[in-house]
Amino acid sequence: MHFDQRTQAALRDAGLTTEEIREASDAVAAAVERDAETLRAFFAGGETVYSDMEMAHSASEIQEHEVEFLDLFTHGSDLRGYLRFDSWGVPVEGGRVLSDERVELSLGPTVDARVRFARDPDLLR
Repeated sequence: MHFDQRTQAALRDAGLTTEEIREASDAVAAAVERDAETLRAFFAGGETVYSDMEMAHSASEIQEHEVEFLDLFTHGSDLRGYLRFDSWGVPVEGGRVLSDERVELSLGPTVDARVRFARDPDLLR
């Protein structure tokens, strides 16, 4: 079960049984794994993707990226991994699916921001 002790106590205080809390925990873990699969598929096509990432050497609001891979793992409600671009990479500390054509990743050190990615740059405007 991935809920911490305080969360479990609050859920019990709200009237949930231990079994209901376990079922909720399992549902969260399954949802995170589904999101991870969708995110992997989004970046697996070898297509150019666009982002609203702030880049030090770019005046553009929209960046163009060639992605080599997105490696993700899940544990309970955690989604982490590594996003590798053509010449650099960054840790992933979370993510979510916004639509079939847009996703958002929480990127770690060097970027330290939530960044939206899309297959069409107009979806980021």
